[in-house]
Amino acid sequence: MAQRIGVRELVEFECKSGDLDASQSSTNTALEGARIHRMLQKQAGPNYEKEVTLKAAVTLAGEDYTIDGRADGVDKDDASGLTIVDEIKTSALDFAELSDDALGRYWAQAAVYGHFLCTDRQLDRIILQLTYYQTTTKQITRQQWPLPAADLAEYYQALLHDYAGWVIFRHQLKQERDASLTPLTFPFGDFRPQQREFAAAVYKTIHTQQRLFVQAPTGTGKTMATLFPAVKAMPAEGLNRLFYLTAKEATRQSAEDGCRLLIDQGAQLRCITLTAKDKISFCPPEKRTPDLCPYYRGYYDRNKAAVKDIISHERLLDRATIERYAKKHTVDPFELSLDAARFADVVICDYNYLFDPLVFLQRFFAQPDSSQFFLIDEAHNLIHRARDMYSATLTSAGLSPLAATLRQHHQREASNALRQLRTAFTAVGKALTAKEQNEWVSVEALTEFNQKVARFVERIHEWLPGQPADEDIQAVLPVYFDCISYSRIAELYGEQYRTVVEREHQQVRITQLCLDPEPFVDACLHKGRGAVLFSATLSPLTYYQELLADPADSLVYQLPSPFPAGHQLVVIRDDVATTYQRRAANEARIVAALAAFAQTRTGNYLVFLPSYHYLEQVYMAFSAAYPEITVFSQTGGMAATDRAAFLAHFQPHPTATSVGFAVLGGSFGEGIDLPADRLIGVAVVGVGLPGLSLRNNLLKAYFNARNGQGFTYAYQLPGLNNVLQAGGRLIRGMHDRGVILLLDERFAQPRYQHYLPLSWTRNLRLAHTDDQLTTLLTDFWKEDHDDENRPHPGS
Repeated sequence: MAQRIGVRELVEFECKSGDLDASQSSTNTALEGARIHRMLQKQAGPNYEKEVTLKAAVTLAGEDYTIDGRADGVDKDDASGLTIVDEIKTSALDFAELSDDALGRYWAQAAVYGHFLCTDRQLDRIILQLTYYQTTTKQITRQQWPLPAADLAEYYQALLHDYAGWVIFRHQLKQERDASLTPLTFPFGDFRPQQREFAAAVYKTIHTQQRLFVQAPTGTGKTMATLFPAVKAMPAEGLNRLFYLTAKEATRQSAEDGCRLLIDQGAQLRCITLTAKDKISFCPPEKRTPDLCPYYRGYYDRNKAAVKDIISHERLLDRATIERYAKKHTVDPFELSLDAARFADVVICDYNYLFDPLVFLQRFFAQPDSSQFFLIDEAHNLIHRARDMYSATLTSAGLSPLAATLRQHHQREASNALRQLRTAFTAVGKALTAKEQNEWVSVEALTEFNQKVARFVERIHEWLPGQPADEDIQAVLPVYFDCISYSRIAELYGEQYRTVVEREHQQVRITQLCLDPEPFVDACLHKGRGAVLFSATLSPLTYYQELLADPADSLVYQLPSPFPAGHQLVVIRDDVATTYQRRAANEARIVAALAAFAQTRTGNYLVFLPSYHYLEQVYMAFSAAYPEITVFSQTGGMAATDRAAFLAHFQPHPTATSVGFAVLGGSFGEGIDLPADRLIGVAVVGVGLPGLSLRNNLLKAYFNARNGQGFTYAYQLPGLNNVLQAGGRLIRGMHDRGVILLLDERFAQPRYQHYLPLSWTRNLRLAHTDDQLTTLLTDFWKEDHDDENRPHPGS
């Protein structure tokens, strides 16, 4: 099957030159741009052909390609009778302010469509037309350029000639890669228990082009169980690129390590890690303009040489490597990483590069592409991340002093735009006053308010290009960017949204809250051949499947734990209540249970509680009752050095017991690795329910109406995931042993035990008293002692 190259992709790659300049980009959303296109196409008359699909077949590097796209319009010139191919562009800039680079690319796109049209309709001459719509003034500028078909053919061949060199370069890389993958063997020799089955399921999912949700317990070796079969499948399945998507830096590091292992095994892979712009860019945000940043100035005149250099000489393109080549070629490292990713086999990046509607990678995900596949690690994080990506908030806080500053500095245009935005907030605030409420929820969008926000964006976009990079610009930009985000989310607003209006101290905050991101996430997953979404805590699998994909178009797969059942004991204390009303009455019982838990065997323990306030209460009570035990606790907003100091308490081979107190869902509840005897016990106080809030109650009401599971989806399962993550800190290796203590009577109820994973329920016990708990623990640790002293085969 011929591979596809978009006309826009061809033109962008070949014709972009000069500076990296954000001021030349349009703030229009896709829906707004489409609306303007439809309006102009309708105005053109009944004979105007709109959205005309054009394509041409070409052979490059011995492979068949289809270069295709859609011309905005095809018309007839009344005076000459010549055919017109129309290219429509929109932005807030005046036509005279467009850069030569932008105009060059617009005409180049029209020229390619003109060539295709001349070939298809056997025309010897055609008129290229550029129709430019300025959104702020609604002014339309049209320019025409009559050209012979022979000139257009010559221009097209010149574009292809240079592009062919890059296609040949990429083709050679792919041939080298595919040849190296056939003999590639698993880098660890033998698979871990269950790992082979997991890897086989990944390979089959790629072959069948499906979406697979996998719960793979800790110890399965998830990174290599997904990465290895996906890489092996690339030649046979025609994959050009794998995306390994993560939520946290720790999992990105694991993916890099996995790529390094495969490369060391002989895989001729190019693996690149995308780092956020604010972390990797050499110039601070206020200086990211061609005038102030040398890495932006002339970027497109040097970026191709930089890409060729780094791809030719490096296989693992991590942050340090990208920064080194960016400095060598004086190009922005973030943009270099995006350009180099076109030639990478594995792209390791954050979720937002695929799922976020504001920052997703258009160069890869503007159209579905069956040659790319998605591996989505720690997928339990994706639900709340996706809700945040598809929600947006605006606040009136800070607008008044900003307006005063702009007036003082005689920034009339910006000040007037800001005044109109403040007026829009005031109108919404008055509506709240009339209702005698401080918060209000609407199923419908605030259409009038949203229109005024969009108008503010247009006016500021028009004002910005003529301004120096001073304090006024820096003060306005955060409001401007927030309004752009809000306007783009407004175009997605549908039945899964609620508008939340809140007032506090005369300030108004308006949120477009996405309650159900499934349609958006599912659409993103269909931009590739398929996807595997995996985590140790996807329980229950059907919950994640329903909220992240179409259940009719996806599969679920649950792996058993690879560790012996006897290595982990789970104990539920069903005589403890931790609901808010009963916490004080149960505090002494909780402290005593924790003491029995920690005193049975010398070692390191972690205790998780659902909030900092509750943590402080139990921590202080435990410290006072058992001063001989070393205790330490997590605090809010810990710096990296403080977090490191907290983890430093968990030393191997401890000679005294120490107990750390941490908050559920915090930085120590996920992503930390304390193997062997660095951690031998985890206690969880409470079932981890999120706090009562307007947002969670809206989720509850939404899912009650949808499937009757409002409380389960809004409170119970998100809380349980935090519990499972906390317990997952315990058993990290095949020889680890430890105890999970669940302190809450609700864990003994069927509605909670039903959702506990098999790795927890296969060695689950109930304890009603401290004595029973001590007996269970003593017996468990005695078995461990007996195992240590029992002769082993070969000894």
